[in-house]
Amino acid sequence: MNPDVNSPPHLLVIDDDPRIRNLLTRYFEEEEYSVTCVADGIEMRVEMRQKTFDAILLDLSLPGGQDGLDLAREIRSQSDVPIVMLTGRDDVVDRIVGLEIGADDYIAKPFHLREVHARLKSILRRRATSTPAKVSAAPEEEVFSFDGWSLNVSRRMLYDPEGREIGLTTGEFDMLVSLVKNSGRVLSRDQLMDMTRGRPMEAFDRAVDAQIVRLRRKIERDPKRPELVKSVRGIGYVFTGRVS
Repeated sequence: MNPDVNSPPHLLVIDDDPRIRNLLTRYFEEEEYSVTCVADGIEMRVEMRQKTFDAILLDLSLPGGQDGLDLAREIRSQSDVPIVMLTGRDDVVDRIVGLEIGADDYIAKPFHLREVHARLKSILRRRATSTPAKVSAAPEEEVFSFDGWSLNVSRRMLYDPEGREIGLTTGEFDMLVSLVKNSGRVLSRDQLMDMTRGRPMEAFDRAVDAQIVRLRRKIERDPKRPELVKSVRGIGYVFTGRVS
């Protein structure tokens, strides 16, 4: 679900409020995006079976049996498409759960359209991979190896010691790259947030912790006893793998 350089990014907006859907549709279509809007999970499933999306703007407060957290969990179990949560809830727990599920960002309502656009562009830019033309023009790729793992930064791919590709969300991949490039250096949560999102996140420390927990589940032999990404009490995290 990476953006096609020859076509505009395709967004899926999931929000039960028709005013929000219309507002986002008008704005992003003027910015030359393709936009599909749905009101609930039933409509979401229909669209996702038929179309490919480059990013999803998902409202947390949805009516019916499934809220935005339920849908985010469902989406993430099937796809690594970027998810930006739109929430009117002033509840830190909801934000943490959303990030633990695999959302890439959250924006509180009422929001400024330019801020939504700026954050979305940042996510799509980080996610973008090299096209074949770019690869032929620059054959040398940025690849790191650690403890049998291979991290191809240029292609945004991670392979385990058995050569299997491990799927990472945008946030997980950016977190791993930041840690690997600073191997042996203790990084604070603020530093990691700034490196992975390009902006501070209101000192939302547990957002980083949530990303680390999910990353450990994918790269550690025993996530409860991490050997690669270790906690430094009161400061942050350090990558201890042998990087080449």
